[in-house]
Amino acid sequence: MVAYTTTPCDVEVGTEERTVVLVEQKSSSARICKMWVALLVVALCLGVIVVCVWYWSIRPAATVQSNQTEKQTEVAASAAAPKTTDPHDTLRRISSNAKVAIHLEGIYDESVKHQLEWRNGQGQAFAQGGFQVVDNQIIIPQSGIYFVYSQASFRVTCSDEEEENVGKRHTPLSHRIWRYSDSVGSKTSLMSAVRSACQSSPQEDGVGVGQGWYNAIYLGAVFQLNKGDKLWTETNQLAELETEEGKTFFGVFAL
Repeated sequence: MVAYTTTPCDVEVGTEERTVVLVEQKSSSARICKMWVALLVVALCLGVIVVCVWYWSIRPAATVQSNQTEKQTEVAASAAAPKTTDPHDTLRRISSNAKVAIHLEGIYDESVKHQLEWRNGQGQAFAQGGFQVVDNQIIIPQSGIYFVYSQASFRVTCSDEEEENVGKRHTPLSHRIWRYSDSVGSKTSLMSAVRSACQSSPQEDGVGVGQGWYNAIYLGAVFQLNKGDKLWTETNQLAELETEEGKTFFGVFAL
C-alpha cells in the first residue's frame, strides 16, 4: 500500500505559485511480507538439509540389510537346487562358455575298431572355435594356453583267487594323453595314470565275487600348446570300458 503526504510550502508564496510535491511512502506491511518470505526460504533450506541427513544416515543400514537378504536368497536357492558333483557336467558347462573349446564322447566297438573312438556331435559332445577331430586326434586351432582333460571309466568283473582267472584280482588300468608337435618333432606324454582293479577283497569293495568293480581315471591340467598340435589318448583294457554318456570323455578349451 502506498501513501502520499504533502510537504510544507512557503506560506508567503501566493496560491498560484504554490507547488505540491508528492512523496512516496512505503508501507510497513511490505517490509513484513518480505520478512516472512525470507523466513519461509530459510525454513525450506533447513528442511532439505534435515531430510538429506536422515536419508544418508539410514542408507547404509538399508544397503546392508538388502545385501543380507540377497545372500540369504542365493543360499536358499543353492540349497534347493540339486547339487552336481559330476566332473563331466562341470567341465562341459565350463568349456561351453569358452569361445574355443571341444568336448568329445568316447565310444568303443570291438567289432569295428580296437581303439577308443572319440566322437563329436553325439550326446553332450561339441566343437567350436576352429577345433577339428582328424584320425581320432584333436587338432589345436591356434597357439595359446589350454586346459586339457579326459576321463576313462572302467567296470571290471572281479574273480575269486581260487578261480582259474586269478589275473582279474589285480588288473592294471591305464589312461594316457599324448601330444605331437611339429616344434618337437616327436610325440610326448602330457598326462597318464594307472589304477589296479580288484585290488581289495570283494567284501571290502562292497561287491560280491563275479560282480562289477567300478572306477574312473581322470586326467586334467593346463598346457602351452601350438597351432597344429595333435592330441590323442591311449587306454588299455578297452573291453572293460564304460562308454555310456558322461562316463568316458576327452576335451580341450582355451584359457
